[in-house]
Amino acid sequence: MKKTLFTIGYEDTTVDALVAALQEAKVEALIDVRAIPQSRKPGFSKNRLIERLSTTGIEYVGLKGLGTPAKGREAARKGRIPEMRSIFLRHMETKEAEDALQEAIAVAKKKPACLLCFEHAPGMCHRMIVAHLIAEKTGMQITHLDPVNG
Repeated sequence: MKKTLFTIGYEDTTVDALVAALQEAKVEALIDVRAIPQSRKPGFSKNRLIERLSTTGIEYVGLKGLGTPAKGREAARKGRIPEMRSIFLRHMETKEAEDALQEAIAVAKKKPACLLCFEHAPGMCHRMIVAHLIAEKTGMQITHLDPVNG
């Protein structure tokens, strides 16, 4: 049976619902792939998230190197998803991104892991590119967790 790599977005949810989805899936490591791990949504900034996860035994792994560069985030905000993907794929050719990808792979090989970013819809988020790169290198299957609709 193939190992699973999970992904999750927190756009339309609460920290409690997100943590419940992670626990239900038996996730042991949350890999934050945001370039800027801050959020206007209560509980989703890095330090608050680390605090909340520490009560559950889920490890927080922050990998800013797998975040979308500023121009890519701007394109995504304007709904220009193909442009965001193009910018992000160029970013993935950098040493910083490759090193972060290798770290994500190492974590995902050791324990059930989930990639975290903002967008609820995985197809609108760069985390799918990261998930597919990890799956290509490890043979893992990708499963999206939906803390909004269960």
